[in-house]
Amino acid sequence: MTGFAVDYDTWGVPGPTFITLYLAATVIAVAVVLVRRRALLGGRAAPPADQLGPQQVAYLNGGADFAVWTSLGTLRSRGAIGVDSERRLTADGPLPPAATQLDRAIHYAATQRIPARDLRRTEWVERALVELRDGLDQRGLALGPDRRAALRQGPLLLVALVVLGVVRIVAGLANDRPVWYLVLTVLALTALTIVLLVRVPRRTRAAEAALRTLRQRNRHLAPAANPAYATYGAAGAGMAVALYGTASLWALDPVFAQQAQIQRHVAAGGASTTGGCGGGSTAGASGGCSGGSCGGGGGCGGGCGG
Repeated sequence: MTGFAVDYDTWGVPGPTFITLYLAATVIAVAVVLVRRRALLGGRAAPPADQLGPQQVAYLNGGADFAVWTSLGTLRSRGAIGVDSERRLTADGPLPPAATQLDRAIHYAATQRIPARDLRRTEWVERALVELRDGLDQRGLALGPDRRAALRQGPLLLVALVVLGVVRIVAGLANDRPVWYLVLTVLALTALTIVLLVRVPRRTRAAEAALRTLRQRNRHLAPAANPAYATYGAAGAGMAVALYGTASLWALDPVFAQQAQIQRHVAAGGASTTGGCGGGSTAGASGGCSGGSCGGGGGCGGGCGG
């Protein structure tokens, strides 16, 4: 009677061989994704702090909302806008000579008696914010839609590896093969993939460096320092809101802030975490699996790759 050798290996690939190849592919893929991510988040050299206006700083620090609040603070400190009894903005004075596109949009909204809380919904303010973001993107400081999309494309390679690992685990279990090492590897890779997909910063490392310099130079503007905003003028008031949130706007003009229904926002540690994942950098974690030697028939002492 002739005996036949039965191949119990899942997909004809022994567990130790598969987990070794899978780990190698995972390490290479993670390295490629992280290197590409670092390049996209690098930006250019940090510009001199005095080359960034308050609204640019605000957008980098906390996104579009901070930029709108900063413009409101600047315009209010110059007497260009106010708020009526119905909590609608009013144009109380002309635009200042050095008004930005966002200042003009908000001042125009005030002439239309738009409530402050609805400014982001107006098309002219939205256009000004897009222009502000694109300008920062071109300078290598903010990440526009294209680069943010590119950051999310890289982890798709890791998603493919996760899917492959899950399919192998299911097949290994169906074939009564040990899969614990592969399960641990896939779990670690899944966690890293989720982090990379979710944490998509809105600013580059160059922007981080510029913001650090500005915070150091403008500690005196923090609400906790009880600054005399009248001493620092409209530019100082705008920079205070840009760096420290609407807590500065409340300190500058609490009546206006209350009537305009501006929520009090205190930036934690002097830096906002609103908008775009706070930081411009992420740290990757790698999952590993070290399998022992395997016996014959594709089995594995502690469980390998199915």
